[in-house]
Amino acid sequence: MPDLYYENCPYKIEDIKAKVQQHKSGLLDARLYAQSAVLIPILKGDDGLLSLLFEVRSRNLKAQPGEICFPGGRLQPGDNSVKEAALRETCEELGLKPDAVEIWGGLDILVTPFQQVIYPFVGLLLEPQSIRPNPLEVEEVFTAPLDRLLSLTPEYHEITLQVQPPEDFPFHKIPHGRQYPWRRAIWPELFYEFEGRIIWGLTARLLQHFLAIL
Repeated sequence: MPDLYYENCPYKIEDIKAKVQQHKSGLLDARLYAQSAVLIPILKGDDGLLSLLFEVRSRNLKAQPGEICFPGGRLQPGDNSVKEAALRETCEELGLKPDAVEIWGGLDILVTPFQQVIYPFVGLLLEPQSIRPNPLEVEEVFTAPLDRLLSLTPEYHEITLQVQPPEDFPFHKIPHGRQYPWRRAIWPELFYEFEGRIIWGLTARLLQHFLAIL
C-alpha cells in the first residue's frame, strides 16, 4: 500500500524537499495581521544625558486619541523592509529627514492577541532641534530621562482572554461539544507613570522590553 500510494502521489519526495527548502519562514497567516513598525527614539542632551522621546497622539485620530506612544505605524506597500517603515513613519510624524535618524537595530517582535504584529527598533535622533511634529497625528512630544525610566517599577495587571465561539460554530464536530475546554490566555498590562503621564498598552510593553535589555 505505501509503495502504491507513493507511485500515485502527484509529488515526488525530491519535489517536496525542494519546496520546503525554498520556502522562507515567516509568520503563519501574516496577511490577517495588522503589521506595524515602531521606533524607540533616543536623544542625547547637551549635558550628555540620554532621554527617550514619546508622542501624544492627536485627539482627532480615530484610534487611541490622546494616548502616549512611540513613533510608528502600519507597513505600506512601498516599504522595502520593516526597518524602512519605522524610519518613514518616524520622519513623517516628527518632521525629520531620513538622515536625521540613526537606527541601531531591532528588538523582539511583538505579536498580540488582537491580530497585530509590531516590529520595534531603537535609534538615535541626530537633530532633535529639527523636530516639527505633524499636527494631524501628533498633539505633542515629550522626553523622559533614561535614568529616570530605569528607576521606575511599572504597575502590573492581567487581562484574561477567553474564546467565545459563535452560535453557528460546529460544536458537534469537536470532543465535548459546547463543553469543550477552551484555553484561556493571560495578557499583561503595564502602567508607567512619569510626571503625571500614563504610559501603558503596547508602548509600555515595548518600553519594558527595551529597559530590560539595558
